[in-house]
Amino acid sequence: MDFLKQPWPWYVAGPLIGLVVPALLLVGNKTFGISASLRHICAACLPANISFFKYNWKNESWNLFFAAGIILGGFIATQYLSGNQPVNINPQTMALLKQQGVKNFNGLLPSDIFSFKQLFTLRGFVFIVVGGFMVGFGTRYAGGCTSGHAIMGISSLQWPSMVATCCFMIGGFVMTWFILPYLLQL
Repeated sequence: MDFLKQPWPWYVAGPLIGLVVPALLLVGNKTFGISASLRHICAACLPANISFFKYNWKNESWNLFFAAGIILGGFIATQYLSGNQPVNINPQTMALLKQQGVKNFNGLLPSDIFSFKQLFTLRGFVFIVVGGFMVGFGTRYAGGCTSGHAIMGISSLQWPSMVATCCFMIGGFVMTWFILPYLLQL
C-alpha cells in the first residue's frame, strides 16, 4: 500500500496515461477527452431546443462514466492515498509566489487566491470566474481540452492538435511570466 501512497515518477505515470489512448481506440474506437462531457450532461439534462445539444448523447455516455471515474479516482487518491503529505512544490516557485504575496499553501491551491472567501474579492473574481470562463471558452474555441489535444490528438498525428498544444504551452508561459505577476497585485 505504501507504493500507492508515494508520488509515481514521470516515467511510470506518463506511459500509463499514454496507454489510455490505444486502449480506448482498441476497445471501442473511442477518443480521449474530457471537455465534451459538459456538452453531454447539458444535452441529457436540458430539454431545450438548442441545435448544439440536439444529438444522440447516449452514444457518448461512456464519456460521462469516464469523467466520473476521474473524479472518483481523484477523490480516493486525495482522501486515502495521499499519506497526509503536503504537495511537493518547487522551492523556487514557492519563493517567487511568496514575493508576490501568495503565502497560504493549504493543499493543492493557494487559499490566498482560490477559496470561497476570495471569490468576493477582485483578485478572486478574476482568477476564479474570469479565469474559469476563459478556460471554458478556450476549450470550446480550440475544439477540445489540453488532454484531448495533447494526449489523444498528438498521438494520432493530428496537425490541429499539435498547433493547439503548442499554443496552450505558449499561453501558459506568457501567463506565468508576464501576466500572473500583475494579477497577483490585485
